[in-house]
Amino acid sequence: MVARIAVRAAQEALATQTDTSAVHAKLAAPHASVRTGSGTARLGMTLEMPYPMDLATSSRQVRQYVSERVAHLTGMRITEVTLAIERLVPAEGLKQRRVE
Repeated sequence: MVARIAVRAAQEALATQTDTSAVHAKLAAPHASVRTGSGTARLGMTLEMPYPMDLATSSRQVRQYVSERVAHLTGMRITEVTLAIERLVPAEGLKQRRVE
């Protein structure tokens, strides 16, 4: 259940960072793994990110949002959220641009 909440929270965070729903629709659903114990949880997330974007800032925002949302909905203390970016998904029209 905690993993599902984390996935949903990551999707919500990414939706706020994409400027169009078309870009968000191209992203595969994130995957989450969770380790729990003594009222705490450690989350591992694998996800795709839109490109171009500031990956460091976006990653921090996703980690923070997921941590806060999961803590709020589960009552658990989130001790760690790690992200692995599996793939960068180009924004609409990016494929047509070429460097010459």
